[in-house]
Amino acid sequence: MPDRRNPRIGVLSALQAEQQLLLQQLLAVRPLQLRGQRSFHRGRLWGFEAVLVLSGVGKVAAATSATSLIAEFGCEALLFTGTAGGLGEGVGIGDVVVAEQCLQHDLDASPLFPRFEVPLTGRSRFAADPAWTERLAEGAQRALQGMLEDDAGAARLQGLGITAPRLHRGLLLSGDRFIAGPTQAAELRQLLPDALAVDMETAAVAQVCADYRVPFAAVRCISDRADASAHIDFDRFTTLMARHYGAAVLRLALRGF
Repeated sequence: MPDRRNPRIGVLSALQAEQQLLLQQLLAVRPLQLRGQRSFHRGRLWGFEAVLVLSGVGKVAAATSATSLIAEFGCEALLFTGTAGGLGEGVGIGDVVVAEQCLQHDLDASPLFPRFEVPLTGRSRFAADPAWTERLAEGAQRALQGMLEDDAGAARLQGLGITAPRLHRGLLLSGDRFIAGPTQAAELRQLLPDALAVDMETAAVAQVCADYRVPFAAVRCISDRADASAHIDFDRFTTLMARHYGAAVLRLALRGF
């Protein structure tokens, strides 16, 4: 029987730079395994048996990766870490968003079903697991504070013009459309005023986890404002900030402080 106090976790990232530091911390115990076009890395991550996968970009890529983690590798909880575009008021570059709910903003099967509702499920919003969400949120808060207090972390923040990064918890949107203009962002804010951020994968993974009844949680670092009102070089931001955030948050969450 699996140990429910220390479940086998699956950790997804969309981009290689977001996964890099996690791979460096993984104590590999199994050879790399290929499923389709995905590489699955099995080992121990801060005391947990873990499987890491680079999902790729978009909902289909994320959903197939999540399904393999659950059905083929026996993962009992899935965590997503990466970047997102800020939507909500006060959600700025360098902030961290921990998802409490996820929704696919580009799903519209109306008039057969209400807009955003996943057909035949009766819901549009998929809740993240409360216990894992709390662990990620506490880990994120400590990671943010640690980065401000660390000379190297503070220098990275200063180099990107970030002064006081904050933690946010709430609704995270996903869709197969990159939101990078004021018109698109304003439409999402009008339709979903409580949305904090937008990406291209998380809600798809949340739906897969709901289907399999597997706990799910996600943490995203804000790399830009989705309305293009504030923007920095994405590759530079990922190198200097996002990968460090993701690794630090998971380390603190998994170690239990």
